[in-house]
Amino acid sequence: QVQLVESGGGLVQAGGSLRLSCAASGRTSNRYAMGWFRQAPGKEREFIAAISWSGGSTYYADSVKGRFTISRDNAKNTAYVQMNSLKSEDTAVYYCAATYGQVGRWPHDYYYWGQGTQVTVSS
Repeated sequence: QVQLVESGGGLVQAGGSLRLSCAASGRTSNRYAMGWFRQAPGKEREFIAAISWSGGSTYYADSVKGRFTISRDNAKNTAYVQMNSLKSEDTAVYYCAATYGQVGRWPHDYYYWGQGTQVTVSS
């Protein structure tokens, strides 16, 4: 199995940037796709971005397209999401997830989850 730990969250002003990291450990020798999701209070978990094992395929939610960039460094077993032009509506707990299957846009597409990191954007 794979263990995931997110970091990089915090408080930022609107228009600012943050980079979240997701470090994987465990059975990282197997190829796995990774995704980022977020969940605001009282809302369902929302897809943000996903990336294939090779990094050659990336997918984004319309709400973050052009502002967020997902990437990964397999040598470091780490995935990233660079978040620019942050808005107050980006405030949420951000989760990374991994799957040995195909890249997906839904929480049920992923089997392994991190504990989440809080991102708060002040207006």
